Amino acid sequence: MELKFTKMEGIGNDYVYIDATKNDIRLSSEQIQQLSDRNFGIGGDGVIFIRSSEKADFHMDMYNSDGSSSEMCGNGIRCVGKFVYDHGLTNNLNPKIETGKGVLTLDLQKNKSNKIEIVTVDMGEPILKPSLIPLKWKDDEPVINQIIHVDGVDYNFTSVSMGNPHCVIFVEDPDKIPLYEIGLKIEHHELFPKRVNAEFVSLKAKDHLYQRTWERGTGETLACGTGACAVAVSAVLTGRTGRKVQIDLRGGTLHIEWAQGGSVFMTGPAKEVYTGLIEI
Repeated sequence: MELKFTKMEGIGNDYVYIDATKNDIRLSSEQIQQLSDRNFGIGGDGVIFIRSSEKADFHMDMYNSDGSSSEMCGNGIRCVGKFVYDHGLTNNLNPKIETGKGVLTLDLQKNKSNKIEIVTVDMGEPILKPSLIPLKWKDDEPVINQIIHVDGVDYNFTSVSMGNPHCVIFVEDPDKIPLYEIGLKIEHHELFPKRVNAEFVSLKAKDHLYQRTWERGTGETLACGTGACAVAVSAVLTGRTGRKVQIDLRGGTLHIEWAQGGSVFMTGPAKEVYTGLIEI
């Protein structure tokens, strides 16, 4: 089968995008892995299908590079917004996208060439109940600054879901963390029955953070939008920052605001890298 694709990235978090609005394209886990392979395929942190939706304007159907399904990707949904507008699937600058977290609304901002450059996403309210994250815990109260044991070391973590689960750990220097070894063990930790994304974060100022992310099913990525939202929420809950922060990631910068008692808003760039055809 010859497959048309578009490679896109949001501050280095890159995916293979497939327009499945007209043809119901379905790929196996092995085919997802093949497309995501950076040596033998297109290369990316996974594959995102853009589908029609009965609940919203479009449906984002997302898969990690290991072929497993994922509920949500913050950088991915910004690129979905850019794709549907730039490729003429909609002329709506506030499209609604169905995701594993529910229907989310985007605010698309055009550049001088009439292409989408910056996207703000209403990511909805953070999920803090352990049973909904999901997280195995002694009760169903929010888990804030609690202990997780990894390889004989205790880390203080805060658990948040933005449609997908996150384990946020504040440290002095995230770059000194052996992320491959520790991230993988946190991902598969017994506390998280559906695995988890792990963020290691340092405080640069009261409104400025630095983050590294280990994404379940993928490994370290240059950026993670849902992770940045979880980090911002965790920073507020642990008294480190206010509700509006800049978060630097290895691939670039996101601006996150957690509205009082409500939604988390994520703002960042979306970029199309190239399009092509591949035999699969």
